[in-house]
Amino acid sequence: MLEALILGLVEGLTEFLPISSTGHLLIVQHWLPRRSDLFNIAIQAGAIVAVCLVYRHRLRELATARRDPVNRDYVIKLIAAFCVTAVLGLLAKTLGAELPETVAPVAWALIIGGVVIFIAEYYARHHVPAESITWKVAIVVGIAQVVAGVFPGTSRSAAAIFAAMFAGLTMRARAAEFAFLVGIPTMFAATGYELMKTLGDGAAIAAEAWDELAVAFVAAAITGFAAVKWLLGFIAGHTYIVFAWYRILLGALLLLMLA
Repeated sequence: MLEALILGLVEGLTEFLPISSTGHLLIVQHWLPRRSDLFNIAIQAGAIVAVCLVYRHRLRELATARRDPVNRDYVIKLIAAFCVTAVLGLLAKTLGAELPETVAPVAWALIIGGVVIFIAEYYARHHVPAESITWKVAIVVGIAQVVAGVFPGTSRSAAAIFAAMFAGLTMRARAAEFAFLVGIPTMFAATGYELMKTLGDGAAIAAEAWDELAVAFVAAAITGFAAVKWLLGFIAGHTYIVFAWYRILLGALLLLMLA
């Protein structure tokens, strides 16, 4: 139960920071017993509950202002980004994409992701701040989420945020909002997919520690809420560069330890 609590805390703290929650979970599980795919995905949905709470007013606005063409366009593009992720994600699953068993791929993904953050920040500094959600942004964000799922250590939130920035959405808060909101249906759908697979397998149902999953889910939701609130305040006056350095240093340390 304590291990489940630790994993939930790690997930909540890292899901929305551009440092890869799945990567950190795999790192922690390198020393703790490995958990099921359902556990790893479901606790990410716990963190997504935090986004629903943080953006509750924005979600209500989008749900109740259907006659507003701006909000309607925003919702359509959220749905489009999710559909791209769903189709490509199912394709990746069909082709046999699985989480790695070793830490080395995560370490390299952390380092490469750190370099990408430097490039994205340079790109944002040399372009006029833009906040429009174009079709290019929606499609690229959908693809980026699948890339992050296939390569743990990339970070789903980071991939979505920086893909949006490269696609022209250079205003950090706006890119973060779109990335976080499109993550709501994405992670709930992924959790539902894994849950249905588990419920269809009697052995998997018996093997899953449901009480521990519940503890980790709640811990991820609580810490995720705090992490999102902090990040939104941080990026209001800072760049993502500090996270780039963190990723590179952590990735290098992991490779050194493996060596």
